[in-house]
Amino acid sequence: MPEDSRAILKALESVLIRLRENPYPHVPNPPNTTRKRASVAAIIRVRPAYKPVPAAVNDSVVAVDKPASPPSSLSDFFAQEWVQEGDPELLFIKRAGRAGDKWSGHVALPGGKRDPEDEDDLAAAVRETREEIGLDLDTAHCLHAGNLPERLVTTSWGRDVLMVLCPYIFVLTSQDVPPVKPQPTEVAAIHWVSLRALLSPTLRTREAVDISSRWAKRVGPTFHKLIRMTMGRMMFSAVRLLPTESVYASSIPGFIPTEGGDNLSTLSGWAQAPFGVPSSNSKAKDLLTFQQPLILWGLTLGVLADLLDQLPPYNAVALWKYPTFTVPDLRLIVYIMTRQFRKNTAEAFSSGSFYSQKPGSRRRPSQTAMDGTSQAIAISPDPPPTMGPETSSVAISDEPKGETTAQKSGKRASFNKHDVGIGGLGVGKSPEHAVGKLLHGYYDRLNWAIGAFLIYRTVLTAGSVWWLVRLWRRRNGSRL
Repeated sequence: MPEDSRAILKALESVLIRLRENPYPHVPNPPNTTRKRASVAAIIRVRPAYKPVPAAVNDSVVAVDKPASPPSSLSDFFAQEWVQEGDPELLFIKRAGRAGDKWSGHVALPGGKRDPEDEDDLAAAVRETREEIGLDLDTAHCLHAGNLPERLVTTSWGRDVLMVLCPYIFVLTSQDVPPVKPQPTEVAAIHWVSLRALLSPTLRTREAVDISSRWAKRVGPTFHKLIRMTMGRMMFSAVRLLPTESVYASSIPGFIPTEGGDNLSTLSGWAQAPFGVPSSNSKAKDLLTFQQPLILWGLTLGVLADLLDQLPPYNAVALWKYPTFTVPDLRLIVYIMTRQFRKNTAEAFSSGSFYSQKPGSRRRPSQTAMDGTSQAIAISPDPPPTMGPETSSVAISDEPKGETTAQKSGKRASFNKHDVGIGGLGVGKSPEHAVGKLLHGYYDRLNWAIGAFLIYRTVLTAGSVWWLVRLWRRRNGSRL
């Protein structure tokens, strides 16, 4: 067993016990979103260390071992020898390609919207998991291990609250995990990924997103294409997943290609597929379904950042890269205009003035959950610290002194839709969260960099046109 697995298991036990005993508070629905709630399940299992299977000595004698009773607590589970020698893993799904689905083809956690018949958000997570992957979490061999911060999921511009997202953690306690069965209309594949891989610096990457789609309805198709050609795509932090075990929904049409053959290798790497971002109708691209890399980013990575940041090597925040753009000159301008900011932030992190790096310390919710079409902002139960005139993008309503806990929990969360970063890509201006501190003020500088870039491109284009017109006139004049 790798030594890093031992350290992760030890820290994971401490974190999960603390989350179970001190759950994050319930976040009521903002106004006009009474029924819009969704739940996801972060399912953890421990893969036992390899042991050879003994050969049967006498087929006529069958030894029947009395099954041990399942552990009733997290402490009992982690105290088992096979767990201490195992490797912890987390379950992910790749959503099936569906037209009109904002998260179609994304790597995600199993879950979905809460139905009226669901008793609470936890029941919704259990039901959705059973329906999507055929795994029953309401059994004696599964322990509920608390939750992660609930979040407001909004449109990219922050104008509309889509839902309140409620993440729950579950631990499968049996050595023999029940087989999973992807529901083919919703789930394309199921993947178990080691926590060691999620925390490895070598698997950190970036995901390029076409942010011009955010302005498509506001500026029209012509300006939309112009913005896309001018600004390129925006790159966000991501993790490349290395599954230890995968189960595919093989009944999906196109699982086995019916055409293409060697032509598959001629398509460029940006080709999309039903299990990638299904923005293309090309049948040839659909044949690349199972050749696409598994990339964890956006909403799901932001949700899990709150858990990963508490596990060794305790540098999950330090591994995050600042968002930038694919266009070289815009990326250069962003680099120049944010250079001093990044330097000052790095010094603050290294000096420990932003937050303590003590293993297992309770972190505030990460504010990094965002993708190409939406953002998810964690809500903290505590008022943000005073660090300047800027206020939090999401805050709990002001609470008069002397209120009881029940009165405070009954307060509705207030959401300032205007206090976000560029086009809803920002993490808000709250400096109270780990990654929020890393990016606190960054998007303000990014906005200035984009403004400078647009002015520079306008001047360059106008100058080029003026020079070409002048050159054309000179040539025509010399001919006359």
